[in-house]
Amino acid sequence: MISVRHPKVITRHRDGRIYAYVTDSGVFGVLEPVAVFQPRPGDEVVESAVRPDLERVVYTTLNGVVCLTRAGDLVWSSNFEPHSDRPHGHRPGCALSSDGRTVWVYRPDAMAGRGGGDQWVVYDADSGAVLVRRELETVGHGAGHHVHPVDGSIYLDIGEGQDGSVILRGTAGASGEAEFVTYPWWDRCLIDLAPDGQQFMTVDHGQADVAFHRHPSGDVLFTLPVEAFGLDPEETFVEWSGGYLTPDLAVVTLGGEGQDEEEWFRHHLIDVRTSALSGEIAVEVTNPYELVPLGDGSWLTDGPDGNPVRWSHAPLPSSPPHPEG
Repeated sequence: MISVRHPKVITRHRDGRIYAYVTDSGVFGVLEPVAVFQPRPGDEVVESAVRPDLERVVYTTLNGVVCLTRAGDLVWSSNFEPHSDRPHGHRPGCALSSDGRTVWVYRPDAMAGRGGGDQWVVYDADSGAVLVRRELETVGHGAGHHVHPVDGSIYLDIGEGQDGSVILRGTAGASGEAEFVTYPWWDRCLIDLAPDGQQFMTVDHGQADVAFHRHPSGDVLFTLPVEAFGLDPEETFVEWSGGYLTPDLAVVTLGGEGQDEEEWFRHHLIDVRTSALSGEIAVEVTNPYELVPLGDGSWLTDGPDGNPVRWSHAPLPSSPPHPEG
């Protein structure tokens, strides 16, 4: 049996619509949307995911999850009960499994004032039926989903504000049952999964270091504190951003404040095979979170019109990158 390679689709929200982009094509420079979805009237989209065939979108609001066709027809919806009137502090998130069969939704119910703890819910992507409901012992504001590129497991990084960050991993078996693992840290933020699936990258919640872990055990392969970059840990910190530029090369972002309280940040390259520093990469961005590595030697930044811009890795790490035509 030959496995079908699905394109990597990301979304952006603006003007009340959801725009879908394919990021692993041969196109560089400004990306044009390949599909546009119109949410239901009154729905304020928090997070969204589009199926690889571009025919359906799933999105969360503060009080539910919705699945629509490309034509705008409702496939299914599920309300979070009881309804929350709190407009801030809780951002439900969602992700589609790699095979497109399930939708994974994080519900920050504690901060929403629904009583009890948070939930991680797995829905059937076609019918909206709840397949698995995992009660969590977290009080999170929001969470990021990361789909493993090889085995299809789902990582979840729950941000609990000043209380830290919790990382979990879920796997759904063929029988529909799911298994969940909670990693034994409260002080590490998941940044990215390696494109070859062999490891993942975290940053200390206190921003003192970056670490690289073996998948799926979480065993630490190596850690780099701020001092390893030749910088003063009293004045410099590791940003909660960056990721894998390629399977062997990671981007670690360090920042701080100058003498005039002017904020600065720089993107460092790490050879994850040897843990060696491989220079810096100059990227024209307005904040340390704008650069999004794609794992194939390219990355995204924000364009002036709201469309993402895809760039390729320049031959010299210190040289400014330029989009390829």
